[in-house]
Amino acid sequence: MNEFLDIRDDVREAIRQGNPVVALESTIISHGMPYPDNIECALACEEVIRTAHATPATIAVIGGRIRVGLDEDEIRSMATGRDIRKASRRDMPTLLAKGHHGATTVATTMLCAHLAGIPVFATGGIGGAHRDAHRTFDISADLIELSRTPVAVVCAGAKSILDIGLTLEVLETHGVPVLGYRAGSFPAFYLRDSGYPTDDRADDPRTVALAMDAARRLGLDSGLLVANPIPAEFELDPHELNGAIDRAVRAAEHHGIRGKEVTPFVLSRLDQLTEGRTLAANKELVYANARVAAEIAAAHAAL
Repeated sequence: MNEFLDIRDDVREAIRQGNPVVALESTIISHGMPYPDNIECALACEEVIRTAHATPATIAVIGGRIRVGLDEDEIRSMATGRDIRKASRRDMPTLLAKGHHGATTVATTMLCAHLAGIPVFATGGIGGAHRDAHRTFDISADLIELSRTPVAVVCAGAKSILDIGLTLEVLETHGVPVLGYRAGSFPAFYLRDSGYPTDDRADDPRTVALAMDAARRLGLDSGLLVANPIPAEFELDPHELNGAIDRAVRAAEHHGIRGKEVTPFVLSRLDQLTEGRTLAANKELVYANARVAAEIAAAHAAL
């Protein structure tokens, strides 16, 4: 175990015994949802994983230490704290050196999960290439982390505000397998079908687990992306959503929002424009991903 890690006792014991563990990020708590929905979602997500007979391990940086497995008080602190940075890979050295707090992104959660020996991670949606990436080179560190950290990431695709075609091209270039979970198309967060196909599909958790094991045996360093579409009953209307996205993106440009602040700003504006429907859908897709991740973790542990 890495010297910077503090692992909750039940998580450590589950890892030691080879029992299923699912990593969870903390950026969705500190920056992805408003209070008190963020606490509700984080605690409910952990309960979904426990119900599926796996151990949840929410990850964050607290006081310059990487905490793998937050307790309820720590989750509430991440949800309400004012001095919590959005922590990607590049932020980690200074956060640890200065003893600061940080909410882990997809990229950083993958890194920390791998350090702790947790092979499966559930999130909402990954970051990707932004719509003007051909001009700004604004491409999420999540994609690069997927290319070099062997963790299976269960998500609802990439957020609809991104250039999904370009996002998939970047993943292909870096050799990241993209599996549609019981689907042949790549989802777009609030939408089940982005119009782009996945590399392949997996119709059960064991298939994903076997793919993870094959990648390990081949000595591949990349992760594996499992794209699990939002449950059909919670999918949003694409015409309404696309109109709201265009308005939210224009608002971000008008206010000069740049870099890692774009996504939380746009998601917040979407929640306003859709009268809370995007937030409700966000919660449901996170729960669905947590459930699938727990099943995959169990199948992988059984190998």
